[in-house]
Amino acid sequence: MKKSIGAKTIIYPSPVLIVATYDKKEKPNAMTAAWGGICCSEPPCVTVSLRKATYSYGNIIENKAYTINIPSEKYVKECDYFGSVSGKTADKFSATGLTPIKSDLVAAPYIKEFPFILECKLLHTFEIGLHTQFVGEIVDVKVDESVMDGNGNPDIEKVKPIIYATSSKTYHGIGKKIGDAWSIGKDIRDINK
Repeated sequence: MKKSIGAKTIIYPSPVLIVATYDKKEKPNAMTAAWGGICCSEPPCVTVSLRKATYSYGNIIENKAYTINIPSEKYVKECDYFGSVSGKTADKFSATGLTPIKSDLVAAPYIKEFPFILECKLLHTFEIGLHTQFVGEIVDVKVDESVMDGNGNPDIEKVKPIIYATSSKTYHGIGKKIGDAWSIGKDIRDINK
């Protein structure tokens, strides 16, 4: 039997996304966000929702661009730090020793050490309530060759992305492969034709 626990911001998994931006003086900043994900296939788009109080919010509004950086598990401490201090008062890149790289395509930096990057130009902004949803068109994806599969795509088991459990406020890695999409359910499809 299921028990109602009320309306809460819980969904599994929640990605750990590092949103990187520049401020008005081109100082790089990065913040951790979990409210986001792919939202459109054509054009390819990703969304992230931020509170107006964040430094990154103003940076996205100013530059109409951001990057989504997917960290590997080994950077969990840096990701936690990015989400616990403000870029208004801290130089997060100096504190962590991570390297901001200027994007050639958008007015935002990306993080050199993270294996998987989405470069985004701002398409839409939606005021939802406490958060504002930013929809960015993905203009390029950069992937370290060391985490690519044989088809030239990122391999999730090599990227080792971090996921966040909102209810327990804990970080987790991913599990093993359990099946192939659009294939594992073939028996059920065939029976119900």
